[in-house]
Amino acid sequence: MDDSFLIEMGKRIHEKRKSLRLSQEELAERVEISKQTVSRAENGQRELGAMSVARLAKALETSADYLLGGEHTDTDVLILQDKIKNLDDRQYRYLEEFISIFVKMCEEGSA
Repeated sequence: MDDSFLIEMGKRIHEKRKSLRLSQEELAERVEISKQTVSRAENGQRELGAMSVARLAKALETSADYLLGGEHTDTDVLILQDKIKNLDDRQYRYLEEFISIFVKMCEEGSA
């Protein structure tokens, strides 16, 4: 497998793990793989099997498509939707305002 593919996938695994505030050990436990496997995957030194990628995606609350190719899919949107539906009305309005500001900044090239 192409080294650049493994390196980019490793970066996505690392970023998602950090955004969830998980240690490599915690992620390894959730995925039922070794901490060394997580470390080597994050560093682009380890090719993962299909089952490990699927378990990683679930543990990292994303899609396998995102981990493998960096593209968000409908699955990613559904994961966000599940999180959003648990917000109370005040939290939902705050998120809605935040998203509107963020999108406007992106359109203006500020973000």
